[in-house]
Amino acid sequence: MMGGMAMIEHGLRRSTMDIDLLIDDDPDHVQMVCEHLAAILTDGAAKEVCPQDVRDYMVVRINDEITIDLMGTACGVDYESAKNMIEWIDIEGVQVPFASAELLLKTKQTLRDKDRLDRHFLIALINRDL
Repeated sequence: MMGGMAMIEHGLRRSTMDIDLLIDDDPDHVQMVCEHLAAILTDGAAKEVCPQDVRDYMVVRINDEITIDLMGTACGVDYESAKNMIEWIDIEGVQVPFASAELLLKTKQTLRDKDRLDRHFLIALINRDL
């Protein structure tokens, strides 16, 4: 879990319009992720994703009853380099992977205003925890 949902989990109260997932872009893995999403999202949008799409596009948006963005990289960070910076959070008995503050900071290096605000929050959070 990346983006706004991860920022909220770290304590920043802000709105978000989607769920951002950084995933392994191997086509077999993408297919498995989409099959699982198709099983829980009723509109069937995940069934339209081709296994190669996450490699071919920066963001693959699944507009279903909720919006999910699949990414193979975020600001140059791929799943392989990110997987050791994941924090597992228990949500109603389910272990959900969230990006650590350090990982989020690496993926917030854009010119967008919301990323600039997120960076300030993350830097303060990381410095507080040192």
